[in-house]
Amino acid sequence: MQSRPSILFHPLFLFLLGATCVLGFAPFYLYPVSLLSLAALCYVWGQCDSPKQAAFAGFSYGLGLFCFGIYWIYISLHDFGHMPMWMAALATFLLCAFMALFPALVGWLSLKIAKPQSVQLLMAIPILWALSDWTRGWVFTGFPWLSMGYSQVPTSPLAGFMPIIGVYGVSLITVALACAAAYCFRPQAPLRRPLMYAVLAMSVLGGVLKQLEWTQAWSAPIKVALLQGNIAQDLKWSPDMVEQTLNRYLRMAEVSDAQLIVMPETALPMLSSSLPDEFKTRITALAKRNNGAVLAGVIEHEQGHYFNSMLNMASAKPEAYRKSHLVPFGEFIPFKAVFAWVYRDWLNMPLSDLSRGTFKPQPMQIAGQRVAINICYEDVFGEEIIRQLPAASLLVNVSNDAWYGQSIAADQHLQFSQARAMETGRTVLRATNTGATAMIDRHGQVLAHAPHFSVSSLEVLAQGYAGSTPYIRFGNYLFLLLSFIGLLAIFVPNFLARPAKTK
Repeated sequence: MQSRPSILFHPLFLFLLGATCVLGFAPFYLYPVSLLSLAALCYVWGQCDSPKQAAFAGFSYGLGLFCFGIYWIYISLHDFGHMPMWMAALATFLLCAFMALFPALVGWLSLKIAKPQSVQLLMAIPILWALSDWTRGWVFTGFPWLSMGYSQVPTSPLAGFMPIIGVYGVSLITVALACAAAYCFRPQAPLRRPLMYAVLAMSVLGGVLKQLEWTQAWSAPIKVALLQGNIAQDLKWSPDMVEQTLNRYLRMAEVSDAQLIVMPETALPMLSSSLPDEFKTRITALAKRNNGAVLAGVIEHEQGHYFNSMLNMASAKPEAYRKSHLVPFGEFIPFKAVFAWVYRDWLNMPLSDLSRGTFKPQPMQIAGQRVAINICYEDVFGEEIIRQLPAASLLVNVSNDAWYGQSIAADQHLQFSQARAMETGRTVLRATNTGATAMIDRHGQVLAHAPHFSVSSLEVLAQGYAGSTPYIRFGNYLFLLLSFIGLLAIFVPNFLARPAKTK
């Protein structure tokens, strides 16, 4: 057997290789770097002697990817949750290590079902990687952060597949092209030339698909004001800040003539039932004056349950959207009997035991548009966003990423909203506490962006759209169908090639 360069299997090399993959994601957007990083990992997997060795390589790579990609979890736990430094660091590392098990499993399974340097391995790796991204999107309520398809949003030609097969389908194609590049790196590899042509063809096809218009303009554009209050997270829930916060948002809203004014998630740091009558009266009058609506983030209390809500305060009886996909350990306590002590003794997080809103909300009718609202990281789940489509003409995401300080988390979250815009063919409006407040067009391009950590009112003209992309119609089913067909293409020939048992 040929001797292999030992550096390829060194855990530090693989760790750093995974770390470089983060450069494909926001705020860097260097999508070729992610492709090259993945190609190097695929080359390593092709040189592995055993599934165990491939699993170790995948784990080392995944640890670098997640330690550098979601390090900001530590900030939320320690800086704002006041968890002791050692415990916050350990919790963050354990989460990264758990996430790294997914690429480890991809490597192990790939070498289990296919031989090293084989065409079957070339097929197995991208299918299993994409399925692992999809699995992370629902297991333990889901944490699909750094799913590989996002690394191609919005500028890569591969992003052209987003309206058809969604982010997990783009993960599949991204890793497939990386595997093909790694395979073609071997000069004498069979099928080398056809694979090179296939890589070129997929890139060209993706570029062509990006030019297609899947949706059509709906009604006239409306004027929108996206308010960014920039309330420091460590002061946000202080009783001394309540009046100042209400006045700040009231002043920002009242100087606008926008038909739709959007305040961030939990912009008003109190129960909706406790809002001052003067505040509600002035906001309702403002909405009537502008012939539109004011959406405000607030906590609702009803029959012993608390909800993270957005209220349409255009009338005396506000219409509400209640968040349904809650953040585990942030908005509800999973396995409360086991983990409640963490909150009691080690972690100070307000509103950590909320209730879920309705599973299938309806868009709000505002100024001739049908507005679908989602709160915080709900927009990481494309299959949930399409529940309000194709009825909705505009998507509104509100968030409070101040929990993660001056890290890359807010920019990563913005990139996820860019993916949702491309999947749905809709304009996405984002109003956040400290950033990233922005308007994104249906092609995933950021058309307007407020400076981070500033008091800003971003005023834009937002065009609504009607119609359906294939992703709106089928969700993740097209991606899952492609994956199933690919697995059949791997297993059926192997099954048929088995020698018949003799009696």
